[in-house]
Amino acid sequence: MGTLADHIEAYIKRMLQNSENRSIELSRAQLADVFSCVPSQINYVLATRFTLERGYIVESRRGGGGYIRIAHVQVEDDLTHAVNLLKGIGSQLSEQRMESILAHLRDLGLLSPHQCRLIRGIVQQESSSISQGKDVLRASLVRALLFYIIESES
Repeated sequence: MGTLADHIEAYIKRMLQNSENRSIELSRAQLADVFSCVPSQINYVLATRFTLERGYIVESRRGGGGYIRIAHVQVEDDLTHAVNLLKGIGSQLSEQRMESILAHLRDLGLLSPHQCRLIRGIVQQESSSISQGKDVLRASLVRALLFYIIESES
């Protein structure tokens, strides 16, 4: 059984799959009521699981008539999108952003769950041995590993 965040993510993804235009509009408070949680838990899921790196656009308006609009970005060519995503990594990469990128590439079918675990393990092993510059090392390793995997499978 997954965490509450996993359940909220799955619920939102099901709603997106069932929508005609791959876009939904939700109330943060109503969603929090469905899962018997605080609205900040919904914010956490949106901020970590529905990011642009994962292929989502989230628009939010707070207040009495507030809403959350979530759209799944349509990508014409998954491989080109993946390469552009990797080129955009930059010189530093946080662990959270790495997880988002890996999850998005897994969702696109460009990485298997096994490949994601391997990348995660290699990056954690190599970055655990240094005290400074982890984000720089992480960016370099992830970029190199993903380019190698994508190139070898295309």
